[in-house]
Amino acid sequence: MTEFTPVMSLLGGALIGLSAVLLMAFHGRIAGMTGILTGLLPPVATDWPWRAAFLGGAIVAPMLILGLSGYTIPYSSPVPTPWVIAGGLIVGVGVYFGSGCTSGHGVCGMARLSPRSIAATATFLVTAMITVFVIRHLLGGF
Repeated sequence: MTEFTPVMSLLGGALIGLSAVLLMAFHGRIAGMTGILTGLLPPVATDWPWRAAFLGGAIVAPMLILGLSGYTIPYSSPVPTPWVIAGGLIVGVGVYFGSGCTSGHGVCGMARLSPRSIAATATFLVTAMITVFVIRHLLGGF
């Protein structure tokens, strides 16, 4: 069961929005995580330093916040870890070939009122709702 955490969710969303605005202001780039990560994979992009710093910050900042606050995030999954990893890889391939991810389209593209991003985000949300319905109600899972 997923816990409702409005304060942590609001703070996390505000930090994501702030990082997207700062990346656009200082580098003129969209904060789409898939595009940023792709530039670090061979062949490595010439602008790799800011990409590495952005991804490093996305990993280290939550660890610092959790470490300094003493807050813990309880996590358990009925799905075996190899399946979770395989699912993550499948999603990664899908967003690469789909020309964007939820952070690029949902956060940055929607803020720019991009029709392509609005359509992509609507597709992400509808697909997620259908998936949850099928797994929870038709398959009787998790």
